Formats: sequence, C-alpha cells, structure tokens
Amino acid sequence: MRQLSAIIALFMLVFLSFTASAADSKTISNPQVLIETNHGNIVLELYPQKAPKTVSNFLQYVDSGFYKDTIFHRVINGFMIQGGGFTADMQEKATKAPIKNEAANGLTNDTGTIAMARTSDPDSASSQFFINLVNNHALNYRGDSPEEIGYCVFGRVLTGMDVVREIAIVNNGNVGPYGNVPTTPVIIKQIKLNK
Repeated sequence: MRQLSAIIALFMLVFLSFTASAADSKTISNPQVLIETNHGNIVLELYPQKAPKTVSNFLQYVDSGFYKDTIFHRVINGFMIQGGGFTADMQEKATKAPIKNEAANGLTNDTGTIAMARTSDPDSASSQFFINLVNNHALNYRGDSPEEIGYCVFGRVLTGMDVVREIAIVNNGNVGPYGNVPTTPVIIKQIKLNK
C-alpha cells in the first residue's frame, strides 16, 4: 500500500511539473512590431529564440525611433521589398555598428518572412531589412563561406501581407546610383512595438 502511495505521489509530481512547464511555455510569446506605412499597416512577429542578436538589434532601432520617416527604397516585384535605411530624399541614415550574421538558425527566406539586408560582407547588416515576396531559397544559409552564408531571417508578417503586395507593384526607377526606387516614396511613418 505504501508503495502504491509513493507511485501515485511520484506520478502527481511529474504531472504537476509537466503542466506547470506547459503553462509557462504558453505565456512566452514572440514580440510583435507594427510597421505603419503610407500604404497601410504591417504587423511582424519576431523570433528572438532563433536570432537573438538580430532581433535585439532591430528592436533597439525600433525603440530609438530610427525608422520614423524612412522608406522602402528598393522594391522588386516577385522578389522582395527593402527598407529601413534611407529618408524620402534618398539620404542614407547613420547606423550603429553592424551585427554578426545569424542566418544559420534554421529559418528560411519564405514568402512573408523578414530578413536582414547586408552588403557582400556577411556580417554587415545594421538597420536595413527586407520582406520576401516569394520563397527566395537562394538567399538561405547553405554553409559558412561568405558565398553560402545567406541572409538572416528573424521574423514573419502576421498581418498586412496585402500591404506588402501593394507596395511591391508601385512604379519604380533609378535615383542616382540606386535602382528599383519607388517613384513616389513608400514611407515608413514609424515602427513600434505592437501591444
């Protein structure tokens, strides 16, 4: 009888610890941000567990108000829309130091995901980001060499993909050395935490 009571007590202890950890995991939620544009709003869900440095960096820019009145300055329908670094008159904003590339996190550049823009240097991302319009698997991590490291995905569009697609079809052209620039600025009024 004492043995049965011990088994029942052990079972209850395991059950209670399991339900407590399950409850804890439900309360952990990914941060969301709201991108307000002159074409409508886009809500993003970010993945700090997968890309901690990238999400932290992005949220620092959000918290500081850096993105206010920047633009989507590079729009290629059937590929992606890129923003977060230029003002409406195509002046590049000064940024913080670049961050380490976290593309080897298991996330892929699928339709509706957000990733960091960068130069040919894998560790050069700072403030600019892009939203994938299609499955851009050529941008995914394939290895550690500079040619294979890819572009770090750190979140996805929760709502507003219709706005993303509307931005994707605006008329664009060349402005100085820059191509695929919308002829009428696509303005990011602000980016803020979505509460």
